Amino acid sequence: MPHVQITLLQGRTPEQKRKIAERVTAVIAEEAGTNREGVTISFVEVSSADYASGGVLVLDRQKK
Repeated sequence: MPHVQITLLQGRTPEQKRKIAERVTAVIAEEAGTNREGVTISFVEVSSADYASGGVLVLDRQKK
């Protein structure tokens, strides 16, 4: 039973998450040789103050 955790910045709509879940589930099920019902996904939303890339908070990148 594969589980995928997706961390992303806050602000995605439920429809966007539905599409992501559908596509990720399809790929995992196909490549892992399991059924779709066995694939679980959790979305972890973080604020731009809680996420950094290259040592810089996303919040600070947005200010430029």
